[in-house]
Amino acid sequence: FDANSHVEIPHVNANDTNPIWLGGTVYFLSDRADGAINLFGYDVKSGKLSQMTKNTVWDIRAANGDGDTIVYEAGGHLYEMNVKKGKSREIKVSIHPDLPQLRPAWKNVAAQLEDVSLSPTGKRALVTARGDVFTVPTEEGSTRNITASDGIRERTAIWSPDGASIAYISDEGGVHRIMIADQTGMGDVRSFDTGDMAYYSLLSWAGNGDHIVYQDNHLNLFALDVKSGKHTKIATNNQRNGFEISQSAAGRWLAFTIAGANYFNRVMLYDFQSGETYAVTDGLSHASSPAFDPDGKYLYFAASTNSGPSQVGLDMSTQEKPLRFGLYAAILQADGKSPLLPKAGDEDVKAADGDAKADEAKDGEDGEKDKEPAPLEIDTAGLMGRIIALPVPSRAYDTLKVASDGGLFFMERQQPGISRELPDTDTSATDTLMRFDFKDKEASSAFERVSGYDLSHDGKKLIVLGAGGRVMTADAAAHPQGEGVSLADVKSLIDPRHEWAQIFEEAWRMERDYFYADNMHGLDWDAVYKRYQPLVAHVGRREDLNSLMVEMIGELQVGHNRVGGGDIHREKSVGVGLLGADIRVEDGRYRIKKIYTGERWNPFLKAPLAIPGIDVRESNFILAVNGRTLTSDTNIFAYFEDTVGQQVTLKVADSAAGENARDIVVEPVGSEDDLRHWHWVESNRRKVEEATDGQVAYVYLPNTAGAGFAYFNRMFFAQIDKKAVIIDERSNSGGQAANYILDVLSRSYLASWKDRDGMIFDTPGGAIYGPKVMLIDQDAGSGGDFLPYAFNRMKLGKLIGARTWGGLIGISANPGLIDGGGLVVPFFRFYTPDGEWRVENEGVSPDIAVVQAPGAVNAGGDPQLERAIVEIQKELQSYKPIKRREAPPLPEQIGK
Repeated sequence: FDANSHVEIPHVNANDTNPIWLGGTVYFLSDRADGAINLFGYDVKSGKLSQMTKNTVWDIRAANGDGDTIVYEAGGHLYEMNVKKGKSREIKVSIHPDLPQLRPAWKNVAAQLEDVSLSPTGKRALVTARGDVFTVPTEEGSTRNITASDGIRERTAIWSPDGASIAYISDEGGVHRIMIADQTGMGDVRSFDTGDMAYYSLLSWAGNGDHIVYQDNHLNLFALDVKSGKHTKIATNNQRNGFEISQSAAGRWLAFTIAGANYFNRVMLYDFQSGETYAVTDGLSHASSPAFDPDGKYLYFAASTNSGPSQVGLDMSTQEKPLRFGLYAAILQADGKSPLLPKAGDEDVKAADGDAKADEAKDGEDGEKDKEPAPLEIDTAGLMGRIIALPVPSRAYDTLKVASDGGLFFMERQQPGISRELPDTDTSATDTLMRFDFKDKEASSAFERVSGYDLSHDGKKLIVLGAGGRVMTADAAAHPQGEGVSLADVKSLIDPRHEWAQIFEEAWRMERDYFYADNMHGLDWDAVYKRYQPLVAHVGRREDLNSLMVEMIGELQVGHNRVGGGDIHREKSVGVGLLGADIRVEDGRYRIKKIYTGERWNPFLKAPLAIPGIDVRESNFILAVNGRTLTSDTNIFAYFEDTVGQQVTLKVADSAAGENARDIVVEPVGSEDDLRHWHWVESNRRKVEEATDGQVAYVYLPNTAGAGFAYFNRMFFAQIDKKAVIIDERSNSGGQAANYILDVLSRSYLASWKDRDGMIFDTPGGAIYGPKVMLIDQDAGSGGDFLPYAFNRMKLGKLIGARTWGGLIGISANPGLIDGGGLVVPFFRFYTPDGEWRVENEGVSPDIAVVQAPGAVNAGGDPQLERAIVEIQKELQSYKPIKRREAPPLPEQIGK
């Protein structure tokens, strides 16, 4: 064998992996035949390629060999093949290990908290976590597990308005049903079929308790008549926003939101009595979060007239877009009065019978407090003309709810892009719970730093989710004071075998119910279940269950179809401090070859050895750590265990012999990734600048989400004085559709403006009009596929590098798994203006293909970037600038 020669196995459109060299033959795994991964052999001398196995169902997942034997695994079984005879036999293995992960155990499941709300009077909190429904006392009593259902998942629990019952969704038997149980968790449980195969969520059980309102993942809104068991479809949405609803006090009316063709939500009213639906808003604003007041006089809601650019969240142009909502009240009766009318302040006039007339009855008088709410009549005619605005600033408002005293609670969300917090800041709760008081006609803060809240049915108690997962209750009054609610006893007995069976079943159902194509691309999904489900009984670790589900969902052969996480084994790690430097062994010591500085304008990036005044330089030696002598006989990183963020004393010197030895104090970091990344980015920018005499800009895009938006704004606009630009989206991890970047890159030159003294400026103010090229590679995908596709379609410039990943079916609609694991199901797919499904499993091919040859890269080169520099310099030679650098001669005549 000549070490300088190489063998290239005949290539087809397939994945070839796991090479094994036995004698003169290279054996490898490939999916080039029979629809499964099989074992192949390539004879180097003859050039003959042989298929050694002919599996059609199970992939060979791993193989190794010695002598004439290859051992491999397929379908959970081990096989041994004699490669000379070409025959396989199964290796029977029978072991019965005592695996720790299989042991049933009591676990606190508050970490898997899904929903939290209040009982009708706020005496208990209703909690859904890890597939069980709990009630937790807010003051006295003990925590109750209402369902305690091993291997069954209950979700979206809600309390009946009379406090007697709790409803929830159960997946017992592999289908979703609406269940109603006694609030004590004892007694019989009523079950209601939901009908179609779908994912269901309960939204509300309010009013007089006649109807439970719920939705499915196919955008339908339903109501269940609790007495008759009849289901009524109320509406079908046009956009995957989820319905925002409110029921009137007596339950006759339901307010809900629905998206129009312009993506704006309208507030609608549904009358359970007549079955009719009426519009409250006209669709010219984006209306949200309807909330009836307890007296039935008003329907409050939020509405925005600046949300248009943010309606399609897939667009990158929605990044850092502020939203401004006003708060409004619809006066429900034709003779109703505005809640903002000024008070006359007159004396009460006594009636003839001697009783005083009052504007409002006091609580408890004449038993009014305990009476059933009167039937609500709404005058739908002219309703749009009876909408008034509340005197609050326009900000990002949502989640409106009305307290029993008429106070309006709502969330004020932190606007995007207004700040960048320190890395260790708790950002789990950054918003403010507000309350509008109609007496004072002003809003004030009720709770700071919260993520959400709910209100009890009687409108007298709040439950608030605070920072760090804290749960609090308070009176629904002005200036409420929170009291913590303990979730320490929210525990379940988890039998892993039962839970894993449920997780597998649910993963299969989620794919069926959320996958964008209801025909599953022609795949017999039931047959896939029958093939993989028997293997669940052999799973011994949660990690293995993930592997099994990966194999199952991989049958769909699409990207963005992933599963992972969950209640897997996690060892407690020890952080190893790093110095932000390249370190080499020389003369029996450790020498600092390069110090990473963090570059410029990265305020949160710590470079331990680049702090001014620390008295250390590249080429210095590290002789000791915290007084312990360090030589090349010892692993240097062993001296930095558990030192992240701690002060460490280093003895450094100019030579291995200790010349100019001195002590310095540093604080090691836990990761050097960002330091090295920004060095790479800035080195590329400088390389482009130097090679092009400052004529070409370089912009790197790590993704097409928040970081990509920030990188583009930071790097592009700082270089708009350049004639041309290289956009580098290699290893782009995707996110959104980067329409914002494409809009900026495709800007047309419209005008220039002359200031008497300052420099000329242009409209648009941030643009590079000259040549553009984009670098792509196999590690760029999702939004990193769409960006080069669109760049190419818009004819903005050449694509250089390697074909991208090829994944343009979007995700993030389905819920997570019961134990906190994640499954993402592809649920919306890209197609071109030509009406073609493209890019998925195809990628975007470059105009100029350039391989990153390992030898060149290891030597410090970047063949793809170097080719981009060559190409853009060629284009600059023939480019004629269109931007006028000088103004025309000044007019010398009046009126010109």
